[in-house]
Amino acid sequence: MKKLSKLQQISFIIRREFVAISTSYAILLVLIGGIFVYGLLYNYMYAPNIVTNVPVAVVDNSHSQLSRNFIRWLDATPQTEIYDQAIDYHEAKEWMKTGKVQGIIYLPHDFEERVFRGDEAVFSLYATTDAFLYFEALQSSSSLVMLAINDKYRPDGAVFLPPQGLLAVAMAQPINVSGTALYNYTEGYGSYLIPAVMMIIIFQTLLMVIGMATGEEYSTRGIRVYIPFGQGWGTAIRIVAGKTFVYCSLYAVFALFLLGLLPYFFSIPNIGNGLYIVLLMIPYLIATSFLGLAASRYFTDSEAPLLMIAFFSVGLIFLSGVSYPMELMPWYWKAAHYILPAAPGTLAFVKLNSMGASMADIRPEYITLWIQAGIYFLLSIWVYKKKLN
Repeated sequence: MKKLSKLQQISFIIRREFVAISTSYAILLVLIGGIFVYGLLYNYMYAPNIVTNVPVAVVDNSHSQLSRNFIRWLDATPQTEIYDQAIDYHEAKEWMKTGKVQGIIYLPHDFEERVFRGDEAVFSLYATTDAFLYFEALQSSSSLVMLAINDKYRPDGAVFLPPQGLLAVAMAQPINVSGTALYNYTEGYGSYLIPAVMMIIIFQTLLMVIGMATGEEYSTRGIRVYIPFGQGWGTAIRIVAGKTFVYCSLYAVFALFLLGLLPYFFSIPNIGNGLYIVLLMIPYLIATSFLGLAASRYFTDSEAPLLMIAFFSVGLIFLSGVSYPMELMPWYWKAAHYILPAAPGTLAFVKLNSMGASMADIRPEYITLWIQAGIYFLLSIWVYKKKLN
């Protein structure tokens, strides 16, 4: 191997990494399950996006004028449609089991009395989980109906306020608010969530694959096969470059599936310029690959990465600034935003894909990704220099 040229050494590293990935059932399971199954499942569960006319069974034990108004107003909401009134809860449950209804509204016998006494009205809501948005639609419509009942029968809102707040409410002038949902005018939950989740899936599964491959390399001492190439910085650079080429090549195909094909299958927002998205994915995949290789110093087996990486999905969504504005984050969470490539990469992708932004609009996130790529490249070289020694 000492006689191999530098280009031949890189070629050998690339071939060996491809073989390591293709012969590991655990890594293939992560790739197939994480990319295809996970991506399809997320889109399928949020496929309705906007749920309307969900069939609901009502169990009315109040038999009062107020409960009849509640049922009538609930049927008037766009989210729900009253299938029928059941005799009791058991009958409504049978309807749900057979798929006739997707939810049950249960009104207790004291529903009207509690409202007129000024107490909190109590009703029970049950929903299926065939799609995640059924419960959200039923909860939203029932909450809107209760607010309408409160406005009609208790317009002063006094029952919800402490005594010291009554004077302020009485003196306050009403304010009419008219809101417009920018870039997601239908306010569909899938339209808002799925683009960000796709980027997080790419980040997480790529780190898992790198962690599992390098963990197996550590446990079997596979790094020794590269020692004949030398133990200097040049060998470390070639190892990092060869491995990164393999990971980026694989995930370029997976990114095309997640970010290119799935939007057409499930009507996900996709108004961004394709070239801009490709330009974004280049530093995103490179920075993530270098991060995984730099962190491989701490992966001593092939199972640990699954446990350490799999539980950060929700945190990464919040950290990106998509679901929670960065302006309201404490300084330490803002600092974390600039450490992990998933955060600026996800925010930039949502801007491009869902808001139709230009490259100038994502300049801060784009520069951040390239800076991360440079820093993690140096760290990964240092890590592999240590491994060779």
